[in-house]
Amino acid sequence: MFRLADFNFHGRTVFLRADLNSPIENGRIISDARFRAVLPTVKHLLEDGAKLVIGTHQSKPYKGDYTTTEEHARILSELLGQEVEYVEDIFGRYAREKIKGLEPGEAIILENLRFAAEEIKYKPLEECERTFFVRKLAPLIDYVVNDAFAAAHRSQPSLVGFARLKPMAMGFLMEREIKALTRAYGTDERPRVYVLGGAKVEDSLRVAENVLRNRKADLILTGGLVGHVFTLAKGFYLGDSNIEFMERIGLLGLVDRAEKILDDFYPYVRTPVDFAIDYKGERLEIDLLNDEKRLFDEHPILDIGSRTVEKYGDILKGARVIVANGPMGVFEREEFALGTVGVFNAIGESSGFSVVGGGHSIASIYRYNITGISHISTGGGAMLSFFSGEKLPVLEALRVSYERFKDGA
Repeated sequence: MFRLADFNFHGRTVFLRADLNSPIENGRIISDARFRAVLPTVKHLLEDGAKLVIGTHQSKPYKGDYTTTEEHARILSELLGQEVEYVEDIFGRYAREKIKGLEPGEAIILENLRFAAEEIKYKPLEECERTFFVRKLAPLIDYVVNDAFAAAHRSQPSLVGFARLKPMAMGFLMEREIKALTRAYGTDERPRVYVLGGAKVEDSLRVAENVLRNRKADLILTGGLVGHVFTLAKGFYLGDSNIEFMERIGLLGLVDRAEKILDDFYPYVRTPVDFAIDYKGERLEIDLLNDEKRLFDEHPILDIGSRTVEKYGDILKGARVIVANGPMGVFEREEFALGTVGVFNAIGESSGFSVVGGGHSIASIYRYNITGISHISTGGGAMLSFFSGEKLPVLEALRVSYERFKDGA
């Protein structure tokens, strides 16, 4: 794949695809983590004299945080110490005129790319290449830089559509992500422990199947809703209220698949031995072998328990490689953050190489000042796709572009 060092960008128009999709509360962006992650690439391009066109998306249509990139431009401007102009257009005449008018070292950010219908669906590279987005902007662009690792598992026009038309290079963030994840996945160091939590249960099951089948993991620890599904698959009772919730969000259909993983790879998948429930507004821990499990009928499980944290912590501190995605519980409520903080602290205290990813994981790491983790990945879905053995469309597009332009074609 091409890297930034392979090109001189001075006076050239560069389309930088970033992923600045950020959490929003009350109409305001509440975390600049993804802005800071892409900052080295932005600075390099501007210092090299590029005419910089930045593209990003924010959320999905009809969601509460689906909004313009006006505030993204403001935050990026503050971090850079120079103006990044917000352009209220994507590939129309106004956007094209703004691109043509750029001077070396200047930057603009286009409107939320998902305001364009073509950017919503996933299509093969060849179809993305034929979209209006790509056809309108390609004549104005000399190079494409892709630093949107968090969206690397998606095949959309802004992410893959330019690959055969323009030289496309990895940004510094993309390069760092690929290097860290490849090291974690390909190493022969042992023990290798995967921690699968959060709510992306089906994605986590794919990861478990892949890393166990291909002997990339020695042990898997589960928590969050992933832990719930595996616990049910082991035949434990989680109570009416929790089972009804899991049925409502479509997770009960995954229990049979989890049971097969347990059968095929026993005893390499560990599940919580105790859970914490919300009992009259307070944290109450229930051991799975305790008769008090009847409390699960009326009270939601919101975290793993202290005994589980201790057991997982002992395992993690002796691991040589750790891959973790997703929190252990509802960490946003302080009394139910014990599991997530305890597990992530154990990862940070381990002397092994660790990779932690996922939006909620990152949020908990920063919120509770957890340190010592080797690599914090900006991508949740992309990271899970990588460790499940899937080809990531953006990485494939980068390879296609390299083959197309490596001889200066």
